[in-house]
Amino acid sequence: MKTKKSSRTRKPLAEISRTSGDPLTQQIVPAREVILRPAGYPLEVNSVPTNPLLRIRDEKLFSAYAVDQWQGIKVKPADYLFDQLLLPDFAFEVVSVIPTEAHIVADTRIRLVEPPDDTPSKALQIGFEDVIGHEDAKAKCLIIQKYIADPQQFAEWAPRRVLFYGPPGTGKTMLARALAWETQTEFAYIKATSLIGQHVGAGADKVNKLFEDVIRNKPCIVFIDEIDSIGLDRGFQSVRGDVTEVVNSLISQFDLIEDQEGVVVIAATNSQDFLDPALRSRFEEEIYFGLPDYEDRLQILQKYSSSLPMPVDADLESLARRTEGYSGRDLKDRVLKGALHHALSRGLATLDESTFKHVEIIQTSKDKSLYK
Repeated sequence: MKTKKSSRTRKPLAEISRTSGDPLTQQIVPAREVILRPAGYPLEVNSVPTNPLLRIRDEKLFSAYAVDQWQGIKVKPADYLFDQLLLPDFAFEVVSVIPTEAHIVADTRIRLVEPPDDTPSKALQIGFEDVIGHEDAKAKCLIIQKYIADPQQFAEWAPRRVLFYGPPGTGKTMLARALAWETQTEFAYIKATSLIGQHVGAGADKVNKLFEDVIRNKPCIVFIDEIDSIGLDRGFQSVRGDVTEVVNSLISQFDLIEDQEGVVVIAATNSQDFLDPALRSRFEEEIYFGLPDYEDRLQILQKYSSSLPMPVDADLESLARRTEGYSGRDLKDRVLKGALHHALSRGLATLDESTFKHVEIIQTSKDKSLYK
């Protein structure tokens, strides 16, 4: 079997750096790391797949292959590199470069990451009626719904940067998903910690790329969960680490979406009072999510027990009274799921009162053990 030789010619680095009009003394800036993602073929011909599945067997081997092909090329984020060897004309998008604009050299590390979905993920099929309680929060979301439907008329009057705050498990994410479903908009769910980069500049690049994708797929609702994990007051620097560039980039993007119709940012936190004041001031509305009261707890128990894979023959009203201080997530994951696991482990056919007796109900949200 003959090995296909590449027809490419590689210019010396010195020659590449001296483009027309550039001084001869211009220096090469070596890239320490380049991160790529598969982008696919620029054209589809005769039903050939535009984006074949790529798997890297050996990252070091792939890096050597990529450097051998693209050494000497100056790259920056959002550039494209085209393979001319194994997959001719297949494109790789440059996700990040360290430093931001630099040349690929012999010791550059080149990595490949998984391609993202073509668009931010669609929200789950969940509506406002599925969210129990939180009537004030729903009312605010109705105003946002009006804005999504008619952004020009409501642009000045609807909140477009909203902070959901309150204890964990109280329905903040659920209501944001419901809003996306009700408005039939794209839903981009982001864990705040995923925006932290390993190197200087990488975090800012992640934030900028996120909002580029969002704007490209608007109307879109961006939900940034656990924003306190990066957005703590700068006085807590020793706790949060140096994420200043991420916070600053978020603030800049929050300001820029003023000019982007159909983009709404919702962030969630359990500790709103500890947020960086500059970041917190960007939110037009702060909406509190409290723990459910008795009526809400009863509705939550009724809703989730109806979908259990085992019939429930227990006094849910009594159970709702005994679970004061529990969030909706606690009721589902600790109480109902705990009872189900207990029943399954003992070969029982029904969740009756005896099953729930083995789930320890504590009258406080601070300590909730599953079993006695």
